Order: sequence, then structure tokens, then C-alpha cells
Amino acid sequence: MNQILKKSKQIIFIILVLTLSVSCNNTNNKAKKEDNTPSGKLVIFHAGSLSVPFKEITTEFNKEYPNIKVVLEPAGSVKCARKIIDLKQDCDIMASADYKVIDNMLIPDYADWNIKFASNEMAIVYNEKSHYANEINKDNWYKILLKKDVFYGRSDPNSDPCGYRAVLTSKLAEKYYKETGLVEKLLKKDLNYMRPKEVDLISLLEANAIDYIYLYRSVAEQHHLRFLILPDSINLKNPELGKYYSTVSVEINGKTPGEKIKHQGEAMVYGVTILKNANNKPAAEAFAKFLLSKDKGIKIMEENGQPSVIPSYTSTYNKIPKEFKHFAKK
Repeated sequence: MNQILKKSKQIIFIILVLTLSVSCNNTNNKAKKEDNTPSGKLVIFHAGSLSVPFKEITTEFNKEYPNIKVVLEPAGSVKCARKIIDLKQDCDIMASADYKVIDNMLIPDYADWNIKFASNEMAIVYNEKSHYANEINKDNWYKILLKKDVFYGRSDPNSDPCGYRAVLTSKLAEKYYKETGLVEKLLKKDLNYMRPKEVDLISLLEANAIDYIYLYRSVAEQHHLRFLILPDSINLKNPELGKYYSTVSVEINGKTPGEKIKHQGEAMVYGVTILKNANNKPAAEAFAKFLLSKDKGIKIMEENGQPSVIPSYTSTYNKIPKEFKHFAKK
């Protein structure tokens, strides 16, 4: 009898162990199925002027999403778009220094929507070793740039919004200072110091190969460089002067060979989108939400000299996913 009881207890114990094991396995499998946390590789093409804040944003983002490997690829915004259009390179998110690059080059074939998220302004940037560094001011800067012993740099208008904004700034300066022929004089000088994107010029300035740069104020602040604040009528900063800014324009290369895109002067606004064929849409959506959130990405943007414009009007509002609509206006 004792032996029978002993065997019965052993059988009951085995049944309990097996039951618990199956239950644990089911729980683990259920947890795995319910774990929808984004992971994997996330490729972001972005304007060179976003390099510093986007690195900081990525660091903070990875604290919340440690399993997402963010790959940041900076370039001139137009060049970023061309990598998508011409080279068919994989990209999940595109962030442009000019929202119109997304509107004109990526929508509707490569993206559906565009959210404006930050602003900036043009400045004349230099360092303590620049010629006439102690003399330059908002009234004489263009005269100093034209001196024979001064060299200045700007980015390529066909690759980078900062490049065509340098042209727009020069055209506005001609109007503001009433200096006929100023644009032609400025734009034909020092062409050998033109570079694909604005941040490429910083190394030339630091090496004292050039004295001045047409550059975004935020980039100057991020790199602790000196900069001259230009009048609002010139710097493309003030949205209230949009009508005045639009009195000047510049043409750059379009989507196809021979095509030209006309850019009217307007206040600077950055735009961001998720590509239609994004390989990692869950990760892209998580990053975009982080970037656009006031207490997360936008806070970092503002700390780096790029004020928020959220929410702003967008012609693509109806195409924006429901969870992103509160970041925009229609």
C-alpha cells in the first residue's frame, strides 16, 4: 500500500511539473508574440545642418529603443533626395533643411506627406583669424566679402538648400542696401571654395583657408563659431516678411536632366517625412514621433538653435497618418 501511495505521489508530481512547464512555455510564447517593440536598422537621410541635433536625438532615442540601430547619413538636402530618386538607395526617413525639397522632389512618387518641424536663419560666419574680423558689421559685410584679400565659401545651390539660400540672401542684400550689381559680384567670386553642403565649409574656415561662410546660424552656434546677425529683411528668418522674401528667386536643377525648379524666397522651414518604401516603418514611426515631440526631439532641436514651428500648415495634411496629424495643421 505504501509503495502504491509513493508511486501515486511521484506521478502527481510529474504531472504538475509538466503542466507548469507547458504553462510557462505558453506564457513565454505569448509574450514573444505580443512584443511589438520596434527593432532593427533605421536609415535616415538628413540635411548637414541637422547633424549635431540628430546625433543627440539618436542618443536619447536609443535609451527608449535600444534595439534600433540608427544610421544617420548627412548630405545636402537636394543630394539626399537624389540618392533616393536617382540611386534608389534605401532610406526610411528624410529630413530636409527646406521642406520644399520633399514637396517638389519626393511627393508623390516616394513619399505621401511632409511635416514642417523647425526653423533657422542665414548668417555670415567667421573666426577670430578672419581678415577684418574686428571690423565686419551688418552694414559693411558685403563690402568686406568683396575685398581681394578676403576669401569666402558657400555651398552648391544644386546640392544644398543653404547654397540656394545664400543666393537668395545675396539678392535680398542687393535690394536692401540698394547696391546695383552686388549679386553678380558676390556670386562670381571665390567659386573654387564652393562645396556640396554647408558643413563641409567649416573645415576650410578652421584651417584658415577661407575667412567667411554663408551659413545657418544654428550651425555656427553648434560649432562655437563667430557669426554676424543679418537684418531680418535679408536673413530669411521672419515669417512675417514672407511676401518680401518672395520678391527674389533662384533656379536649381530638377528631378530630370535639363529640368529646373524655381525656389522663391521664403522663411526657412525644415521638413520631415517617412518614405513610402521604408524598410523599417515601425522604427521610422517611432523615431519620427520622438523627433516631433515637444519634450523630446524638439527640445533638443531648440537647444541647438533651431526653433520649433510645430504645428504648421501642410498641403499634405490629409495624407498624414492619424497618429501624426496633431503635429501639423490643414
